[in-house]
Parts: sequence; C-alpha cells; structure tokens
Amino acid sequence: MSSENDRRERQKESHKESNQKRAKEKSRFKLKVITRNALIRLALFSVIAVAIFMVGYKTMLTMPGESYKGPLPELSQGQEILRDELHRDVQELAGVIGQRNVWNYAQLTEAVNFIESSLAEVGYKVRRQSYTAEKEICYNLEVEITGSQKPEEIIIIGAHYDSVFGTVGANDNGSGAAAVLSLARRFRDKKVGRTLRFVLFVNEEPPFFQTESMGSVVYAKSCREKNENIVGMLSLETIGYYTDEPKSQQYPFPFSMFYPSTGNFIGFVSNLSSRHLLKQVIKTFRENCKFPSEGGAVPEFIPGIGWSDHWAFWKQGYPAVMVTDTALFRYPYYHGPQDTPEKIDYERLAMVVSSLEAVVGKLTNTTE
Repeated sequence: MSSENDRRERQKESHKESNQKRAKEKSRFKLKVITRNALIRLALFSVIAVAIFMVGYKTMLTMPGESYKGPLPELSQGQEILRDELHRDVQELAGVIGQRNVWNYAQLTEAVNFIESSLAEVGYKVRRQSYTAEKEICYNLEVEITGSQKPEEIIIIGAHYDSVFGTVGANDNGSGAAAVLSLARRFRDKKVGRTLRFVLFVNEEPPFFQTESMGSVVYAKSCREKNENIVGMLSLETIGYYTDEPKSQQYPFPFSMFYPSTGNFIGFVSNLSSRHLLKQVIKTFRENCKFPSEGGAVPEFIPGIGWSDHWAFWKQGYPAVMVTDTALFRYPYYHGPQDTPEKIDYERLAMVVSSLEAVVGKLTNTTE
C-alpha cells in the first residue's frame, strides 16, 4: 500500500511539474506576443508621429522661396528717400512727441494730429473712429482707396501709434506707424484693384492689450458688424531693429530648432487659418527684395504669435499676418525707456518697407 501511495505522489509531482512547465511556456509565449504587439504599436505610433510632424512642418514652417543670404545691396535712390522719410517720422513720433498714451494724453493727441496732417497733406480724407478709454476720447485713424475691380474685397495695412507707459516707443511702434505713413503716401496716386485701407490704431499697449478697449479690437469688431469682406490684413509691429551679432535672436520653444540665431531678418507670422495669406505675402516679399526673411504659420497659443493688432482680426475671423523684427525676442530695449529713435536701423527698415510696397501692390492688384 505504501508503495502504491508513493507511486501516486510521484505522479502528482510529475503532473504538477508538467503543468508548471506548460504554464511557464505559455507565459513566455504571451510575453513574446505582448512584446511583439507593443513593438508594432510603438512603430506605428512613431510612423504616425513622424507623419504628423512632417505635415505640420510643411503646413506651419515651410514657406515659398528662400530667405536671402549674402551682403545687402546698396540702397536705391528711392530707398534713400524712403530711409530719410522714415527717420523723420519716427523722430517726430518718438523724439519730438514722445510718450503717446492716455496717461500722456496731450502727446497722444499730438500724435493723432501729426498722423492726420501727414495723410491729409498728400490728399487723403482721414476718418476718425472714436471711443472712450480711461475716460479719454481715443481715435483710430483710417484712409481708403476704393478698388476699381473688386471694391468689396478689402486689404488693410495697419500699425498702432501709441507707446507703452514709460517709453517713447521708437521701435514699438514708431517704426510700424512710420511705415504705414510711407506706404500710404506711395499708394495715393495708384490704381488698386481691391480696396486698400491704411489704419493707425490706438491703445495696443497694456493695459488695453487684447481687451475691449484695444483700438484694433474696436475697429475689427465694427468691420464685422458691417459685414465687410476683409481678405487680408498686415500688422506692422516693431520692424526697425536688426543686428548681425551671433546668438542675438531668441524664440519660444521649440522654434530655435528651425530658425536662425542671428537677428538680421524680418519675420512674417500668422495663425494656421491665415497661412495662405502668409505664404502669398512672403513669396512676393522674397521675389522683390534681397533681404533675409523668415515666416511661420503656427498655433495661436505660442507666446508672441498674437501680440499685436492682427490678433483682433483673427478674433473676427479675418486672415491677418504680423510683420515684425520679433520685438522682445531680439530687441534689448523692448518696452523700456531706451527704445529711442537712434536704435533703429533706418537703411534696413527702408529695404523692408520698399519690399512691403511690392507686397501691398500684389495683394491689391495695383497698377500705376
């Protein structure tokens, strides 16, 4: 009997060991299957991620044409005239008038009168759009050339003329305001296919920035209320500072991986829905100018992308592009008391503005 019991115990142990062995083999097989499936999923995820990156890169950062590289050409006679004109207007706004905001309201009024008279003296009828901010009457200023072919389609070239409290705002944004004035002068006697407007906005700077009291917000809302067909808006924002110093250009992450580290270029920036306008603008710019240029259509949540008057037009569903030297990502005097007229490179600014003239001409189907 004992021998029989021993035999049964040995059989049980043998079955147990066999079952354990099969369980281990089954577990190893399952592990292999899981590992294989995980690798397949990882590979699939990697392919999808690369595809998304490539599509995103092409959509957001790939621009038509190439940025100019090499020594800058000498100014033409027309560009020399433009350079002196830009210098004169920036000097008037930032050097003579100075701080331009509701806390320096007398100077803000002087800026309005200077801009209005500058446009009126070349034959424009200036329209003031008024509203109240901080208990002061503030004005957006607008002039218009009606299109001969498609008058219902409107192109807007705009810049804010106010300065942040504590600075005379030569680059931010005397440079942009002066550029709008110069472009307005050059288009006064031209025949445009689309309606062309030049608009100078008030109260872009804090504390009005991206609030209901921001001048461009007031203006863009009124355009939408009138159901106006704005097919493109260019915001000229802080466009006068350039340097060839290495590592002078900064970016919000991760754009330093894709763009140059020297701050000698002009930037063109839009949100994703305005990318077609952006590509048209930068294509024309590069075809008409030997000057470094970079562009990107990126999500609005990226810091700096919406930091000017174009943002107000995005909020109303209009396509808009910011033209900029990238402001605080390059300019060491941004929003400080040293943002004075001598910091601006007027020769390079003239090159940029003269090429923007070609851009505006293309957008509006302009003939002489």
